[in-house]
This record gives sequence, structure tokens and C-alpha cells, in this order.
Amino acid sequence: MSISAKQVRFDDSYLWVELNDARTLGVPLVWFPKLLNATEQDRQQFELSARGIHWEGLNEDISIEGLLNGQGDLSQRPHHAA
Repeated sequence: MSISAKQVRFDDSYLWVELNDARTLGVPLVWFPKLLNATEQDRQQFELSARGIHWEGLNEDISIEGLLNGQGDLSQRPHHAA
């Protein structure tokens, strides 16, 4: 079975991704500076794919594999889950 995102939501500090296997991942927005600094309207302009989440207007792509491996924005300083 391929794991993919079913739903995405935000709060003040986290990106929440509901997966098709019933898990929900919460990752700090500081892992993704483009999302952290984006407006709520810009954050809501995403597309889900089999492999991840894409924000055309923000030029941001997040893979589900990367989230499951505890990786943040790899173009910045590496962030790893504890």
C-alpha cells in the first residue's frame, strides 16, 4: 500500500497531515520556512498527489516519505525528529 496525504490543515505552529492509513502527522511549521511565513490564504492553495503536497504559489513541495522520516525543508538547515 502506498501512503499518501488525505487532508492538510494548519494551526499557529503546526502543519497537520492526515494520511490514508489513518495516521495524522503534526510537524512544526518552523521546519518549512516558506509555509511559516506564508499567509493563511497561501497555505490553503495546495495540491495533494500520491507522493506529497505541492504549493505552486509558494514553490514548496513536501513529500510524505520525508515527513515520515522526520525531515523538514532540505534546502535549509536539516531538521530531524527526536
